[in-house]
Amino acid sequence: MKIGIPREIKAQEDRVGLTPGNVRTLVNNGHEVLVEAGAGVGAGFTDSEYASAGARIEDQPATIWASEMVIKVKEPLASEYDYFHEGLILFAYFHLAPELELTDALLAHKVTAIAYETMVENGSLPLLTPMSEVAGRMAIQIGAHYLEKQNGGSGILLSGVPGVASGHVVVIGGGTVGYNAAKVAVGMGARVTILDVNTGRLAQIEDILNGKVTTLMSNEENIRQVIKDADVVVGSVLVTGRRAPVLVSEEMVQTMKAGSVLVDIAVDQGGNFETTHPTTHQDPVYVKHGVTHYTVANIPGAVPRTSTLALTNATMKFANQIINQGVEAAAKNSETILTGINAYQGHLTHEGVAESQNRDYTPFQDLLSK
Repeated sequence: MKIGIPREIKAQEDRVGLTPGNVRTLVNNGHEVLVEAGAGVGAGFTDSEYASAGARIEDQPATIWASEMVIKVKEPLASEYDYFHEGLILFAYFHLAPELELTDALLAHKVTAIAYETMVENGSLPLLTPMSEVAGRMAIQIGAHYLEKQNGGSGILLSGVPGVASGHVVVIGGGTVGYNAAKVAVGMGARVTILDVNTGRLAQIEDILNGKVTTLMSNEENIRQVIKDADVVVGSVLVTGRRAPVLVSEEMVQTMKAGSVLVDIAVDQGGNFETTHPTTHQDPVYVKHGVTHYTVANIPGAVPRTSTLALTNATMKFANQIINQGVEAAAKNSETILTGINAYQGHLTHEGVAESQNRDYTPFQDLLSK
């Protein structure tokens, strides 16, 4: 199979779909790999490393996209839609629920879209987990940065010092993102409150973190009360394939302290805060009702070396199955790959995405029988 690795064009996105080591594995297995010039430079991988691994370096994006399969990180942007072609297998993050135009383009060109974020294995999300770990850990250092007075914050040090209270971090959602955010916040010495709808998960987090967090049932009243005292609030609630639930209304944001910080990690799926709109690493924050909003849609892109290695550690297993077996056979042999197929032959094949966009849903298996 011919596999293309394009350079990411999203603002300040320096991750890359495969490492030189991954390329060498594919080439040794008889596949052809095309890498766009400069695709890995931001993550610390040079063109010469890719070439030494057996890749063909190409200057033109169109040549890369003409491949049978394209492996990338972030969802394609509008300027890339013209590269789509029937039968293309595109393996990437898509977060399609709020992306109507991208969905239209995928369906119109009959692209096979396999989304990292909807792939489920034993109840977990193996290709979302590594980036969730990165984003959760980064959320706290981001929040601490924007609490500094010169960055528009209230001047609070999360750790406090002897004789001075530490800052208060509120984490909404106890999944991978939320747990990692809480873990780092506890490590910094902050007071931490974490909310989730699953009391079993809250008990688990409390146990793992040795009781150093306050746990609350996630409901409107508890969220409303706890964010009034918060210095940093992290939104981390996602529903696979669907729009993220709005858990903090604009009226609630208005009750927060001036100079406090919101970090909305669910922004890719629409966000947990009513006041959220996506930003970029070039212009990451805005202030609304006196509260700094950090709503960058690709937070792990700020640490592209770590993120690329963590992501490809997870994706390569499934990429190999798709490349070596083809989409249909791979989906038959792997329930995880099946759950990742969002679009196929001009049909939406993920129920959550279809429901979020009010479109028709066609099970992948139904298309195989035609």
